[in-house]
Amino acid sequence: MKVAATAIPDVLLLEPTIYQDERGFFFESFNQKRFDDATRRNVCFVQDNHSRSARHVLRGLHYQIRRPQGKLVRVISGEVFDVAVDLRRSSPTFGKFVSIVLSAANKKQLWIPEGFAHGFLVLSDAAEFLYKTTDYYVPDDERCLIWNDSGIGIDWPKGIEPILSAKDRLGLPLGKVEVFA
Repeated sequence: MKVAATAIPDVLLLEPTIYQDERGFFFESFNQKRFDDATRRNVCFVQDNHSRSARHVLRGLHYQIRRPQGKLVRVISGEVFDVAVDLRRSSPTFGKFVSIVLSAANKKQLWIPEGFAHGFLVLSDAAEFLYKTTDYYVPDDERCLIWNDSGIGIDWPKGIEPILSAKDRLGLPLGKVEVFA
């Protein structure tokens, strides 16, 4: 597994070693020891989530304020434009974002630690998205940062009118959401 820092050093891009031949491929999608070594933490995942979304669905930018979730995310079918926004007020990268295309073809994974809002936009006909979380989902704790906050300036793919849930349409800009210390 190759591990690369992103523009926000706490967010890591993980690229598995893929063994491929005429029969297909094999790769280790998760190894606790290697993951802990890469993050320099002892991470405990407690929940796995799996979603399927149609083309141009945008999910996010979500986070939990009192029980923040670290997330290890990947795509097993299709392709998404994935985004993490730093909401840690004490961080030098507060309000900055990282974006990357994750796909079934590239098999890349993104580690997004606690303290970040996360979302993705589906670029393919459909996409299946998997993520491991470090805490359980608590509906009353969930918050939503508006996806198109001009103060953050996420460079979403052009020419796409995203399909949003009612909840995601009600997201707030950075200046009005609860953030982490």
